[in-house]
Amino acid sequence: MATVMPLSNLLDARRVWRGRAEPLPAGEQPTGWAALDAVLPSGGWPAAALSEILLPLDGVGELQLVLPTLARLSQGARAVVLVAPPYLPCVAGWRQHGVDMRRIEIVSATEADVLWATEQCLRSGSCAAVLAWPRQADDRALRRLQVAADGGRALAFAFRDRRHLSNASPAALRLELEARPQARVWVRKCRGGAVPAQPVALPRALH
Repeated sequence: MATVMPLSNLLDARRVWRGRAEPLPAGEQPTGWAALDAVLPSGGWPAAALSEILLPLDGVGELQLVLPTLARLSQGARAVVLVAPPYLPCVAGWRQHGVDMRRIEIVSATEADVLWATEQCLRSGSCAAVLAWPRQADDRALRRLQVAADGGRALAFAFRDRRHLSNASPAALRLELEARPQARVWVRKCRGGAVPAQPVALPRALH
C-alpha cells in the first residue's frame, strides 16, 4: 500500500513542484479609471466585446466615463463611432480631454435602425469603438452586437436605462452608473471574474 504523507512534507522535500501564479498582464483596454480597472477581471474594458452601461437617465455623465478610452483610441488609425447619440459631443471639451475629433464619426439613425447601424459599424473592422443608445434591445439584439464586436475586434458600448438591469444580458460587462450624490459605478456583471460587492467611486464628478 502506498504511504500517505502530508502535502507539506512533500513540498519541504521538494518532491512536488510548486507553481507560482503569473502576474496578470495589464489590460488591453484600460478604462482610464484606475479604481475601476482594479476590479475588472481584464484590467479594463473586455476587448472586442460588448459593455452595457445602465443609466438613471441620459446625460448624467456617461460619456465622461468613456472619455479617457475615446481619447486613447482616437490616437489610432480606426474611427470611433457614435450612433444616434442623444446629445452631440462638446467638441472643445472633448479636445480638452485629449480626443482627436478627426477620428470621431457620428451616425444619424432612427430608433428602428440604431441596432442595425451599430452592428454594421462593429462588423466592418474599421472602428475601434462604437457607442450606441438603443431604446429597445432584447437579448437577441444584444447578442448580435456582442458577436459583431468580436468579429470586428472593436469595443461596443450600449447605454441603456437602468430599468433593464433585471433583464438578462449577453454583454461581457454590465455597469450601472450613479451620478448623485456621488459619482460611482456598480459592476453588475463581469465575464471571467466575481462581481465586486461594493461600488467604485470615481475621483471626480461626472457631469
